[in-house]
Amino acid sequence: MAQPFLRQKLRRRSKAEPLYGQFIEERFGQYTHAAHEEWIWIHAVSLGETRTAGILLKTLRQTYPGMKLLLTNGTATGRDEGQKLLQPGDVQVWQPWDSAKAVQLFFKAFKPKIGLIMETEVWPNLVHVASQFNVPLVLVNARMSEKSMNQAMRWPSLMCPAFKGLSAVLAQTQSDAERLTHLSAHVSGVFGNLKFDAKPDEPQMRLAQHWRSFLQRPVLMLASSREGEEAQWLQAWQNYCQKNPQVQVNWLIVPRHPQRVTEVEALIQSKAGQVSRRSTWGPDGPRDASPTDAAQGEIFLGDSLGEMALYYSFANVALLGGSFEKLGGQNLIEAAACGCPIVMGPHTFNFADAALAAEDSGAALRVANMEAAVEAACNLALSSEQQADAANKAKQFALSHGGATQRTAMAVQDCLSALKDSKAH
Repeated sequence: MAQPFLRQKLRRRSKAEPLYGQFIEERFGQYTHAAHEEWIWIHAVSLGETRTAGILLKTLRQTYPGMKLLLTNGTATGRDEGQKLLQPGDVQVWQPWDSAKAVQLFFKAFKPKIGLIMETEVWPNLVHVASQFNVPLVLVNARMSEKSMNQAMRWPSLMCPAFKGLSAVLAQTQSDAERLTHLSAHVSGVFGNLKFDAKPDEPQMRLAQHWRSFLQRPVLMLASSREGEEAQWLQAWQNYCQKNPQVQVNWLIVPRHPQRVTEVEALIQSKAGQVSRRSTWGPDGPRDASPTDAAQGEIFLGDSLGEMALYYSFANVALLGGSFEKLGGQNLIEAAACGCPIVMGPHTFNFADAALAAEDSGAALRVANMEAAVEAACNLALSSEQQADAANKAKQFALSHGGATQRTAMAVQDCLSALKDSKAH
């Protein structure tokens, strides 16, 4: 009964992101690929999870040369990013809607030998039907915030069996492990966060350093901003300028969702004047305006995908998007790896342990609101000594938490070995 509404939603979203209008029947379990029992299936719902899957996938391909990847995604940005991970013989499709029929058709079509579910995507029908088809599911790089646990516990008769039905859960932190255990999951241990093993794109970092050489003013970044935060930032920045008219810095705004870029540009233009978009820059990047044209600096707008390493390396300090509204914050690990100090708001429950560890190490600074964030970021960026110290601490923080990929790959290998032994008997 819900199908017409789901199809209508996909058509509506495809106007901004065309991928939502492609391969729609896959959402309902209609696949045209030949089935066999050798797929290593990875489900990565969106962009961040897909990039994290790529870190693990590189090690898995080294462990299992010639492995065949079945990659499923749930969002257009995830599917677009996932295309970069494919090799000849691999298959990429949409995740089926979590209805019994669609999920059954998915398992009949592919018969994967194992499913690696990235981070949080536990669906009741998916887990239940996987057990019927004897497909072990492993929740990889698993995280569970306090908020998400409380939401799941509103439906204990539905969600606890789903978590209990997972073959293994590889938790990021001890706190994640405890919350997942509370939901009846079989937690295999604490393995760390795969994102710490990601290496920033070196060509992007070099390009950012090249761009910065042309600028006289420091660059402050609002990173992966969510709806409502740009307006908060704009008001806070205007208030700061009134109190500190002598301060001159550039701002780089990078919205979390690319479909919001035009909306954000219009907001800034209506309140603060001209915006310079990344897509209009030449090989030498943007330029400082003269003091008479932009007395307190330029406003740049990141309108590209896959260039966060470029943006973080370009910025002297970044405000953490998603942490100034009650949205739980965004991942700060890539910023740290690029040596970009972070100023974060009060709402970091999606990455609570990483945020706390970054704060303790000096890689991040927590503030109460956007007003305080703008002031703290300006103070840090305008002090070359403090900025250099914070940047060094950010890099050390990222380096000190590595190793999760190898531990996770070994756990997956153990699961596959156990599966092979069970079939032999």
